[in-house]
Amino acid sequence: MESKYIWMDGELVPFEKATVHFLSPTIHYGFGAFEGARCYNTANGPAAFRLPEHLERFVDSAQILGIQDFPYTVDELRDAVHETIQANELGACYIRPALYMTGPLGLNMDAYKTSVGIAVWEWGAYLGEEALEKGVRMAVSSLTRLHPNSFMTKAKAAGNYVNSIMAKTMAHRFGFDDAIMLDPEGYVAEGSGMNIFVVRDEVIYTPPRTTILEGITRDSVITLARDLGYTVVEERLVRDQLYIADEVFVSGTAAEVVAVSEIDTRKIGTGKMGPVTRYIQQAFFQTVRGEGQRSVEWLDYVRVMAPTII
Repeated sequence: MESKYIWMDGELVPFEKATVHFLSPTIHYGFGAFEGARCYNTANGPAAFRLPEHLERFVDSAQILGIQDFPYTVDELRDAVHETIQANELGACYIRPALYMTGPLGLNMDAYKTSVGIAVWEWGAYLGEEALEKGVRMAVSSLTRLHPNSFMTKAKAAGNYVNSIMAKTMAHRFGFDDAIMLDPEGYVAEGSGMNIFVVRDEVIYTPPRTTILEGITRDSVITLARDLGYTVVEERLVRDQLYIADEVFVSGTAAEVVAVSEIDTRKIGTGKMGPVTRYIQQAFFQTVRGEGQRSVEWLDYVRVMAPTII
C-alpha cells in the first residue's frame, strides 16, 4: 500500500513522513471518518469512478459526526485527489481520504482540530482475483450491525469499523472469506465492508437503506441492473432467503462486484457465478473502463495539477 506521496492538509508529504501524533484523539477514541474510491485506466487516461459522490459522502460523514467548520469543500478535495494521483504517477489505484483529529485528549470534540489526508496506491481485487470469477464463501456473523440509535450508521466513521473488523476476522478464522451482518432486528444488513444483493427468479433484492451504509457502488449496481432490464426491489431480507437464492452477490468500492458461492456451508445456486451477477459485473467493468453508457456521467478523468510538495 506504499506510494511516493500522501496529501496532508494541502501539501504532498513523502510517504514515510506522513505521520499522525500518538496522542491524536482519533487513535485513542476512533473519532474520525474516511472514504474509499477507485481510479481506473481507460482509453482516455486514468479516471476516478464517481469521485464527487464519494467526496460528498465524506463531507456528509463529518456533518453527521457533528464536526463544525470542516476545512474543505468537495471541489477542493477533488482537486487534491487529482493532484495526489498525478504526483504518484499512478493510473489505476485506490483512493483513501481520511479525516483525523488533533488536540487534547478528552471526549469533547469541540476541543479538537480537524485534519485531512489523502492517500492513493495500487490495490488489486479486495477479495482476490480468483473471487471475481469463482465467488466467495461467506458466513452470517454472530455480531450485529450497529444499532442506528447507538451510533451514526450513515457516516463512514472510523470507529464503526471495529464491528466490521471483528466480524470479518472471525469469519476468516472459521475458514470463510468474509462475513454477512444482520441488523439489530435480525434482518440482513450488509457485509463487513460491502452491500449485498439476492437474485430470485431474475428479480434482484437488496436490503433497504435504513441501517446500511449507502454504498456508491450499490447505487451504481442498482442503476446498471435497471438499465439491463432487471427489476430491483429494496426490501427487508431474512437469512433464510440467502440460502434459497438463485444467486447472491456483493458490491463495494474495494470489492467491486463479486458473486457469493456459499453461505454458512450452504451452496448458493450452482455454487458458481450466476448469469445475472455476470451481466452486472460485466456492465460495471465496462462502465469503469470508459466503455459503458454511464461512463460519461460517472467517470472523473484525472486532470494535470501543479503539485505542492514539501
